[in-house]
Amino acid sequence: MKIYQEFGVTPIINASGAVTRLGGAPMPDEVLTAFNEAARASVPLEQLQAAASKAIAEATGTEAGLVTAGAASALTLGAAAILTGYDLSKMERLPHCDDFPNEFVIAREQRSGYDHAVRAAGARLVEVGFNEIVANAGVRRTEAWEYEAAFGPNTAGVLYVYSSNSRPPLEELVNVAHRHELPVLVDAAGELPPRNNLKSIAAMGADLVAFSGGKAIRGPQSTGMLCGRRDLIGPAAVQLLDMDDHPELWQPPSEFIDKTKLGGIPRHGIGRGFKVSKEEIIALLVALRLFTSGAYDKESNRARNRLERIVKKLNGCPAQCRIFDKGDGESLPLLEIAIDESAVGRTAMEICGNLRRGNPPIYVSHGALREGKLRVNPLHLDDDSTDILAERILHELCG
Repeated sequence: MKIYQEFGVTPIINASGAVTRLGGAPMPDEVLTAFNEAARASVPLEQLQAAASKAIAEATGTEAGLVTAGAASALTLGAAAILTGYDLSKMERLPHCDDFPNEFVIAREQRSGYDHAVRAAGARLVEVGFNEIVANAGVRRTEAWEYEAAFGPNTAGVLYVYSSNSRPPLEELVNVAHRHELPVLVDAAGELPPRNNLKSIAAMGADLVAFSGGKAIRGPQSTGMLCGRRDLIGPAAVQLLDMDDHPELWQPPSEFIDKTKLGGIPRHGIGRGFKVSKEEIIALLVALRLFTSGAYDKESNRARNRLERIVKKLNGCPAQCRIFDKGDGESLPLLEIAIDESAVGRTAMEICGNLRRGNPPIYVSHGALREGKLRVNPLHLDDDSTDILAERILHELCG
């Protein structure tokens, strides 16, 4: 990768997977080809986003969709759409919305740094429930009645962070929220695979769902998707698009943006800094097509073979290796290396640091370092980088 070295940056061996801090997932050749081809022509972005809306809607089973600048951007735009609808005055005032409903109810146990994306639109988060399990103070999780008890005249919607074990169940919460005519915005950024989450989350009644485009889908790292109700995707789109046009000339596709509800066209919205290029939109759509077709599934066995080679190389070292495989045919297996730190004489944290400082730098997953474990995600590995990784870990463990 001489292009990085041209600018004084050393490429690494990425054994952490599709993490943002290391540049996301590898884009397939078909996606890169589509990106390059899209760069050779100009198109009106509202028309391209309208075409993307149809493709995303088909893939997710929703009414409409929008390509965004990552999942965080999707959350900001989704929150903005819920706060304003098609109201031009409210769009103009964001993120200052003290004079209209601006509260999103969220479970305390679902709070994270990522919800800053929702707060950035001007929303105020109202926490419910307790994190009793983490606090070692009980066994209960947040319950639907706690959300309902927090609903009031200033409530704009509900923010829900989806995972397979999130509580209360999304469908139950949606029923409660919809009884009060409140929309539910779902953060599902990293919840692919399985592929069926593309449709199943929205099918539970979620009004808007945010997905990452640069992880499992393997589009450009700076892309995401917002999908859901057409009457919310439209307001999200007009707060993203370049709106420097004459009202008489601006004619967005009516199935994407309902211009009749606007009474004019807005100025640049709160999402203007989240622009998505034509190349990124096309690349994401091609990647989405590959993902939904199962084109990536064939890589699972090859990835497992590479991890098994690492395990074989480390046989006899003071560490226990274990390969985790969901066996769903979609998810890549992962390798966990539990280090006998007293025998090695170094902690997992120190070994991780040594790998990063070596040549080439190697970045293993750092999520369990304090438990004495290195984790290897094979998404970016090929045969050569697998051999280098195995040799370097062997050296760290056995000298």
